[in-house]
Amino acid sequence: MVLILLKCPNYTEEAVTEPVPGLVMRLTKPTLFTNIPVTCEEKDLPGDLFNQLMRDDPSTVNGAEILMLGEMLTLPQNFGITSFIQLHSPLSTNIFLGETFSSYISVHNDSNQVVKDILVKADLQTSSQRLNLSASNAAVAELKPDCCIDDVIHHEVKEIGTHILVCAVSYTTQGGEKMYFRKFFKFQVLKPLDVKTKFYNAESDLSSVTDEVFLEAQIQNITTSPMFMEKVSLEPSIMYNVAELNSVNQAGECVTTFGSRTYLQPMDTRQYLYCLKPKKEFAEKAGIIKGVTVIGKLDIVWKTNLGERGRLQTSQLQRMAPGYGDVRLSLEAIPDTVILEEPFHITCKITNCSSERTMDLVLEMCNTNSIHWCGISGRQLGKLHPSSSLCLALTLLSSVQGLQSVSGLRLTDTFLKRTYEYDDIAQVCVVSSATKVES
Repeated sequence: MVLILLKCPNYTEEAVTEPVPGLVMRLTKPTLFTNIPVTCEEKDLPGDLFNQLMRDDPSTVNGAEILMLGEMLTLPQNFGITSFIQLHSPLSTNIFLGETFSSYISVHNDSNQVVKDILVKADLQTSSQRLNLSASNAAVAELKPDCCIDDVIHHEVKEIGTHILVCAVSYTTQGGEKMYFRKFFKFQVLKPLDVKTKFYNAESDLSSVTDEVFLEAQIQNITTSPMFMEKVSLEPSIMYNVAELNSVNQAGECVTTFGSRTYLQPMDTRQYLYCLKPKKEFAEKAGIIKGVTVIGKLDIVWKTNLGERGRLQTSQLQRMAPGYGDVRLSLEAIPDTVILEEPFHITCKITNCSSERTMDLVLEMCNTNSIHWCGISGRQLGKLHPSSSLCLALTLLSSVQGLQSVSGLRLTDTFLKRTYEYDDIAQVCVVSSATKVES
């Protein structure tokens, strides 16, 4: 908060460039008083002297005198008297992005004459725009000697960099002469947090979860004081539903993974994890969720030492969806463990990702060293219309124990004479029958 005393002296138009006296104070919220405890053991030479002095000190906590944190508050200091030219120097305390900038403006008539038609205007100049912060643009009819006009302005800071508060005052003297002067107050807006995001596509054999997206948000406190993280949430776009993965269920109660105290110390980093799933109406339409898609935006709310609140919202987060080509093959069902040389079944889902072209598909099954397909290779699957799917049950067996990869499926589009190869579709654990019985 800034206190500005703009005095209205009695001077002429030619004297406007002369220094205008004014008092500028930077008012911030008080801070907790700290002291440096000095103590010693009773067998040392000072004995109990140091401990008694700390007990008598009114700023220490009764019964916990050796703590640096006291019971008193330290009031902000006066910024000092400055001139019109010196007002271009930066204020002593910076403001962080997302906080609310508050100023108390007082225009005082220190002459012995009544001035009329006083208009006070406060603008905030940023690197990209100029904002009018005045509560009222109406002129005050008159201002008697030793009287003042007060105004309080507030603005949520949404840009970083240099900001200049421009206070302009115009009035009319008793002689009908119009007077005007301005004062400038510069301050810096800094970033309080450093936010980094990473996207992870779910790797799974089940098509019901292959469209899941995991978002990791790394938030670092780059200020010099601790923060209380009140809320960190993800507002998803219309295509997704979101689930927060930052808490666990203990005895029927939801407990945050960060513990009971959600403080973020200076330069510390915290990681938040979210899982996004496409809504049913979008997931069923192949080809919609592809290319660059909008995921959503992060909403971060925090509080500093004495409860000052700040809030930041990131821009819309985007990710590049994995490309599946014209035809996508995924698995609906597959067993985790199978018996050696015994047939097992899997269910495949084939999707035409094209939005315009109908396909006529032929399925071919090619054996590998360990995986052998059971059935007719080269069978016709029929026509598959754009953005539609079909499910296919297949049978196969493995001749080798261990973790085996399911490979060897080929889909051929007879219209374009184009073949799509699918290897390493999934993995199964192949065990002997004796091992299966023992387990």
